[in-house]
Amino acid sequence: MKEKIITKKILKWYDLNKRSLPWRKKVSLEKKQYYTLISEFMLQQTQVSTVIPFFNRFIKSLPSINSLAKVNEKKLIKLWEGLGYYSRARNLKKTAQVVIKNFDGKLPNNFEDLLKLPGIGNYTADAILAIAFNKPYIPLDGNIERVLKRYLYLKREKEIQKDNLVQKKIIFGTTLRSSDYAQALMELGAIICKPNNPICDKCPIRKKCKSYKKKDFSLTKSIKKNKDKYFILKVYKKNQRYLLIKNTKFNFLKNLSIFPMKELSNPKNFNENLNFKMSNMNMNIKIQYSKDSQKFPFSYWLDKKKLNSYMLPSFTKKVVQYLEKN
Repeated sequence: MKEKIITKKILKWYDLNKRSLPWRKKVSLEKKQYYTLISEFMLQQTQVSTVIPFFNRFIKSLPSINSLAKVNEKKLIKLWEGLGYYSRARNLKKTAQVVIKNFDGKLPNNFEDLLKLPGIGNYTADAILAIAFNKPYIPLDGNIERVLKRYLYLKREKEIQKDNLVQKKIIFGTTLRSSDYAQALMELGAIICKPNNPICDKCPIRKKCKSYKKKDFSLTKSIKKNKDKYFILKVYKKNQRYLLIKNTKFNFLKNLSIFPMKELSNPKNFNENLNFKMSNMNMNIKIQYSKDSQKFPFSYWLDKKKLNSYMLPSFTKKVVQYLEKN
């Protein structure tokens, strides 16, 4: 009974307050499934406000799963440029190809088959089943986790472990409007139960929220340490142009254009010029200028004046910008 009350309150709030997002437009079932697939891939590790223009551009250029499956690599990466984590784009294309080959061009509507698709894990499978197929799944993204932690006042390390949160989410109950409900919970976390300064006076479930009763909204986070890694980045410059190579060596930015680099293991007295946070990695980079332009496979010279006309990851662009300033 409690769960039904929670569900009704959250859905009522959502109907009155939901944001107008491009992947929420009323479209055919086929398009809804495609829009959900694209948006969920883009929203992995990226905020909604950032994703919106990329989503609109992507859908305009690749309006169907067939067009996505056939798109060439250069165009795909160009459409994704600026979102980062380019493996998501490649997995998206691979998924489209598998769906056409093995599922007659239709996104599978069961958990097991979805997990077989490249780039789809438990969360994305839950999200697709709930949003695209209206099945009673609640995907535990950061927003829903935050609502759950505060509502039940989960603070201890054991309480905030993923397995425990999966069990506890039953408190949210179920509804025939599973698609709307999954999005309502995400929306509640995104615009009301924010990480800092939650807007409790507008929350539909604040009266039963244990954090609200205790007036303690702080969140305990699982401690994830970024791995420190060290790299020498070599700069070859000729006639105001920089030498770039295709990255076939490192797992990050795979097959994209980067400066020649090599990784060092635990160097002493390493004075970095640049520092980047990438996924769970803390990249410490020391720049070395080299005159001897040795031959690299899959290399080319970048004209810095035409930087924006190249298909480059933001990592490489930032290195160029640093070099130009220093």
